[in-house]
Amino acid sequence: MASSNQTILQLPNFPTSVSAKVHPLVIFNICDCYVRRPDQSDRVIGTLLGSVLPDGTIDIRNSYAVPHNESSDQVALDIDYHHNMLSSHQKVNPKEVIVGWFSTGLGVTGGSALIHDFYSREVSNPIHLTVDTGFKNGEASIKGFVSVNLSLGDHQLAAQFQEIPLDLCMVEAERVSYDVLKSTSVDKLPNDLEGMEASMKHLLALIEDVYQYVDDVAEGRVEADNDIGRFISETVASIPKVPSQALDKLVNDSLQDNLLLLYLSSIMRTQLTLAEKLNTAVHAL
Repeated sequence: MASSNQTILQLPNFPTSVSAKVHPLVIFNICDCYVRRPDQSDRVIGTLLGSVLPDGTIDIRNSYAVPHNESSDQVALDIDYHHNMLSSHQKVNPKEVIVGWFSTGLGVTGGSALIHDFYSREVSNPIHLTVDTGFKNGEASIKGFVSVNLSLGDHQLAAQFQEIPLDLCMVEAERVSYDVLKSTSVDKLPNDLEGMEASMKHLLALIEDVYQYVDDVAEGRVEADNDIGRFISETVASIPKVPSQALDKLVNDSLQDNLLLLYLSSIMRTQLTLAEKLNTAVHAL
């Protein structure tokens, strides 16, 4: 019986335990970048920042969009902008490093391999996060991928994206904001003033619940809980003893500062939008 040589098509051994956690801020930021994208852009791509937890899980905590142009056979990234944004973010939080990149749309596209190759030079084994901002399946599908090499014998043929487990992770502050957002029962994300109003209503409802609990304990309708009592006592003691007039002045000054920042950020956003459209028009000419 004649023997024949066989060429084996194989995938490299890849740790199947790789998983990622993404914070709500990242998803909100990606959706906001998609809404503010240039008119001629079909999707938005950008950088994911975070860290690797002791158990190997990728913790995705922040993100920023990177300007790009793409066609059927090539992708152009604004690398200088990417590096400047990374430097600015790391001045604020040096512990956040590049962990991957994101794109809007449903699943992986043809140009994703080219972009992933760039981020593979920025960090080892980057995560690719996709967010379906078009709700094509009736919901915002969010998926995470890593790239594995497909080889034929000793020759590398191509790379394929392999989906990994992805969880939505919320710290306490994000969970409170998420609960406030659900309680507003609106069809759109609230603006800053609407969000502040919803937060104040939620805080007032929590204070009323505490008042009701204290009254019930004082009247004997509810059995006292030492842990809850200690927590309430520590919370009350942490409030600074400031006269009501001085407190009103502090609140009003803070509110005026916030309104001024909103006004300045709105002006800056408008100027950036106009500059971007002007730049696009100049390149078109």
